[in-house]
Amino acid sequence: MRRYRRLVCRFGALALVIGSHAVLAQNSLSRWPDTMFHDGLEALDTGPRSDADAARFLAQTTFGATAADIQHLRDIGYRAWFDEQLAEPMTREVDYLNWVASIPEPVYQNARVEAWWLGALGGPDPAIPTRIHRDQLRQRVAFALSEIFVISKVNGAVSGQTRSAAHYYDRLATHAFGNFRTLLEDVTLHPAMGHYLSMFKNRKPDLAANIRPDENYAREILQLFSIGLVELNADGTPRLLAGQPIPTYNQTTVRGFAHVFTGWNWKNCYQGNDWDWQYCEPGPNGSYWLEPLEPVESLHDTQGPEVDGNGQRYKQLLNYPGVTLAGGRLPAGGNARSNLAAALDNIFRHPNVGPFMARALIQRLVTSNPSPAYVARVSAVFDNNGSGVRGDLAAVVRAIVFDVEARMGPYSHAETFGKVREPLLRLAHLRRAMAARAQIGRFQDWNPEFDYGQAPLASPSVFNFFKPDYSPPGELSTRGLLAPELQIHTESQITAQTNALGSQIFWGYLGQTYAEPNSILIDSMRDATLAANPAALVDRYNLLLLSGQMSPWMRAHLIAYLESITSDTPNHLRQRVHEALYLIVNSPEYAVQK
Repeated sequence: MRRYRRLVCRFGALALVIGSHAVLAQNSLSRWPDTMFHDGLEALDTGPRSDADAARFLAQTTFGATAADIQHLRDIGYRAWFDEQLAEPMTREVDYLNWVASIPEPVYQNARVEAWWLGALGGPDPAIPTRIHRDQLRQRVAFALSEIFVISKVNGAVSGQTRSAAHYYDRLATHAFGNFRTLLEDVTLHPAMGHYLSMFKNRKPDLAANIRPDENYAREILQLFSIGLVELNADGTPRLLAGQPIPTYNQTTVRGFAHVFTGWNWKNCYQGNDWDWQYCEPGPNGSYWLEPLEPVESLHDTQGPEVDGNGQRYKQLLNYPGVTLAGGRLPAGGNARSNLAAALDNIFRHPNVGPFMARALIQRLVTSNPSPAYVARVSAVFDNNGSGVRGDLAAVVRAIVFDVEARMGPYSHAETFGKVREPLLRLAHLRRAMAARAQIGRFQDWNPEFDYGQAPLASPSVFNFFKPDYSPPGELSTRGLLAPELQIHTESQITAQTNALGSQIFWGYLGQTYAEPNSILIDSMRDATLAANPAALVDRYNLLLLSGQMSPWMRAHLIAYLESITSDTPNHLRQRVHEALYLIVNSPEYAVQK
């Protein structure tokens, strides 16, 4: 362990040196990518025209490029690849958990993380080896959605219901290419969300019993899941009145939605007295944790908390130009389902939803600082997919990844384009690039949140691991630029992540004597022959990990360093592989996905 710490310090220092010298050496060996053949004249979705273009596209649409994926994408092209991904059978976490239970093994949160790794890394299914998981785009979008429509195992109820959390993630994956309105309803009525944001068993007011509708979900569906806090132009910039942003809603609006979200309980609960409402069970073996909530009409508020000038009660919802409900008011009457439908329609049709979701998904997939024009183009597709359909997420994702800014951003917006790589995605990228697997064919692993500060469905709050508008102090903040992922990159987290990546590379490889059968191991010996030529090795990892964007300065220094590892060093070819990987994945150049 002491030796390993010395390695971390030694190689970490060299990585920092490489990064700092790359900045200082722009006048001699440029750190900018080659712009030749990127004039923007060709149709953006007719490529890729190079392996590097293919790798960069895959960095935005998958959990990381592999050599096979790059070749396949080049063989069939962007358009066919995208359509192929839409049609790929979906990896389902619940199916995997059912298989784990049948072995039999206990099904806890670690098994759900294992199921997530199956979707993220793809490849053969441990339960059905003939089935190969390839739905990378769907799983990548689902992960993005999980950071917008947040639930987390830090909630006691969610933590104890592994299958329900997995089922929730599966629903995000199901709707990744579906319609936003359907997704919004599915999220709203999922028991895991109901428990996480306390809409479950939310009751109509009973002032004598000091009962008032819970406002938690009402706030978050507006602020975090759909429209945000201020009115937006179509390009995502705030609308201003007298130089000030205009709030999208107020406390009266929150109260109105809270009264809509009343009367929902487990499926098939008896609609009788309060005892039945309170103690209704979640079905045989907890099966209703996987079923949408159903209404208990006697506990739903059909009236509303507000009273108009004629003495009529109503619920105040969102009011905006073109709103279907007059004044955004939901009149008394109806039932739990009809009132929920009216409220979700009211949100769905708000003009903020397009730019809000466009920006959120662009940030998770492509760049933290999309130009207003980029947001506007994607927002327009959300509003109308070309066939008059609003909220078509497949069309939205297509618009995001084939936009001129996504494909040409490093050249057209060199100073602002890109996003810091999330810690968990760094690990996934490394493992995919290096064909990581466990000897037993599964994906059992330590919980990555301890070493990486991140794990699927494990954020510390409903605000995700980081806020979308986070700007770290210093140059980025001064320039008005966002870097959401840097909110999670604390000093302690960076140290833990560096050590964990080093542990994966230097100790977690196939052939390691002390590896456990269930450990996920990279196949570093695959490239041992290539390591005889350090330049070829660096070029391979430049492609797989940096999409061919490594600066000439960094490339030259890496090659020189690897050449210094001679046959006098035990297993020197494997050592070259390990040290090349370690230096690259911890380098400042790799830290930013461009």
